[in-house]
Amino acid sequence: MRRGDLKRMPVAGGRWPVAGSLGVARPYQSRDLSLDRQGAVSRLCTLAAILLLSGCGRYADFTLPRAPGGDTSLTFTLEAQANPVIAPGDGWDSGDVLNPSVVRVPSGLINLYSGFDGHTWHTGLASSEDGRDWIRKGKVLSPDVRTWEASYIAGNGSAVAFEDRFWYWYVAGPKERPRLGLARSGLMQGSGWTNNSGDFQTWSKEPRPVLEPGPYQSWDEYGVADPYAIRIGNYFYMYFLGQDRARRQRLGVARSGDGVQWEKLRSNPILELGGDGAFDEAGLGEPAVWNSHGFYWMLYTGRDIHEKRRMGLAQSTDGVRWTKLPAVFAGSQAWDAKVICDPTVLVEGGAIRVWFGGGDVASPDENLHGRIGYGVLRPVSLSSPRNATLAK
Repeated sequence: MRRGDLKRMPVAGGRWPVAGSLGVARPYQSRDLSLDRQGAVSRLCTLAAILLLSGCGRYADFTLPRAPGGDTSLTFTLEAQANPVIAPGDGWDSGDVLNPSVVRVPSGLINLYSGFDGHTWHTGLASSEDGRDWIRKGKVLSPDVRTWEASYIAGNGSAVAFEDRFWYWYVAGPKERPRLGLARSGLMQGSGWTNNSGDFQTWSKEPRPVLEPGPYQSWDEYGVADPYAIRIGNYFYMYFLGQDRARRQRLGVARSGDGVQWEKLRSNPILELGGDGAFDEAGLGEPAVWNSHGFYWMLYTGRDIHEKRRMGLAQSTDGVRWTKLPAVFAGSQAWDAKVICDPTVLVEGGAIRVWFGGGDVASPDENLHGRIGYGVLRPVSLSSPRNATLAK
């Protein structure tokens, strides 16, 4: 999430439907008290059903399909390319480019990334054959000020290729209280997947947010952001940031059968802040999750009290219970010396490829001279002699 503090806003929701109304007693008309009691019970049951559907119905207990596990001493090193692969452009992305979301299609790679023009965050699209040289295709999403999206952002999202379309969950709404929306591309059937001639420019947005902040005093009461969606079996799973009234930014997970109606994990958050002096003591965000080497893995952004951002690593066998690992990845070049963030991961063959954002200004949200970098995660077994054996 763009890291500006979120201000307190009213809890989302509309007026309750009227469960019943009080009639006016006519003169000399007797009333059957048993019927009154039955009506009262009926109205209470109706109200209870409304409360259940609007509250508890959005939460569930679940895990991802269990991973088999493996070498518990396994970790990764990051070999990052020295130069960024996407730099700011001349127009809608002239300020910063960050938050890549890279998807493999038959023609190569598609990258839906965020660009800042000095006032607003937009989403653009680029294509590549190798993941290093990218061809810009232009802007595809901007916030619509006539809707819930407001004017600050329609970006910072996560893309999945599914049912011959791109599905893109993105952040929008007021900066102080972000929500998550969903946009779908035009059809990409046949040659659209193979020669990049599909409908990249026609996007259909859901009319309302698909993931809202939580209720009063919940861990995500003040906003939800930073989606990272994956598809496993019959479900989408979305990892996301939530912020509470104490301004703590932590990570949670939700699942959906259709990508629109989501159930949040009842036991969220799944990853907590680091301790005093840790690289992630001031906030977590921007998770990226994948499955390899017998585990689920998560790269996530951690920020310290000086707004310097680095990436941490966590491990899980069920996608819900996570263990932070000691590995911390910092920028290694001048252009990403203060910020490394926004990872997206593709597992291809034996390679775990990572695209990420970076900047040389420790800014919480924008104007950090943001660029997009590329690297490869190399598995390392710490149980091997001299802690340097590459895992197979």
